Amino acid sequence: MIEIIFLFSIAAIWMLFGAVADLKYRIVPNWLNFSLIIFSFGTRFFYSLFLGDFNFFYQGLIGFGIFFIAGNALYYGRMFSGGDAKLMIALGAILPMSESFFINIGNFAMFFILFLFTGAAYGMFSITYLSLKNFRKFKKEFGKQINGNKNKIYLAMFFGIAILIFAFYEKTFFYLGIIVFFLPYFYFYAKAVDESCMIKIVETKYLTEGDWLCNSLKIKGKRIKSRWEGLSKEEIKLIRKKFKKVKIRDGVPFEPAFLIAFLIYAAFLLNGINLLGLIY
Repeated sequence: MIEIIFLFSIAAIWMLFGAVADLKYRIVPNWLNFSLIIFSFGTRFFYSLFLGDFNFFYQGLIGFGIFFIAGNALYYGRMFSGGDAKLMIALGAILPMSESFFINIGNFAMFFILFLFTGAAYGMFSITYLSLKNFRKFKKEFGKQINGNKNKIYLAMFFGIAILIFAFYEKTFFYLGIIVFFLPYFYFYAKAVDESCMIKIVETKYLTEGDWLCNSLKIKGKRIKSRWEGLSKEEIKLIRKKFKKVKIRDGVPFEPAFLIAFLIYAAFLLNGINLLGLIY
């Protein structure tokens, strides 16, 4: 048990630093995630060496492999930024705490469920906070989004009402119909926050690797695209030579959501609570 508490404590401290860095600077240093991986494997290796049984170490490797695939899938699927994907991969080396592969798989599922719900709640809180903080700009942009997409909204309302008719036969259709009916409003609400609250003008001397350009730029025949991966160091050097200021798109700092989900997960696991058992 002591090795589990030690690994969880190290992860919680590292993730706390990551959350603070993400909130303050909108970037998580790579050394945080990479050192978390090193500490995890180091702890697993020496603990296994002391016991003379390397299953604990091997389970960490398996978890790392699974989360490496998941993290990259979420990154290239444009759901995670690079820092979020690296933290997800690092957690793969932390989370396996059983010597049973199948128990660890269940725990992974438990973590993903917790992360799904905490991430959704954190995301909703973040965009609501931003919309209230920048209410005038948000109100104007939200009206623009609604007025410019009335056909899409009417189509969703039509399908929502059509689905609600089936609720007389099966109540599940009631919830599905409500979701379809209001989904466009949630989507355009989030889009309005993105357009009105997440774009800022910064001096090019403050640009950092990974920043997202709001619009593509053309410098000496070279086109620097606005892309998910963000700016490279070479692109930043070119931009600084021509521009003093540029528009970049800010993102919601998501490291705190990881920390919250992890702390809940650790509390469940250390108290022997099976979340999947509670759901089913």
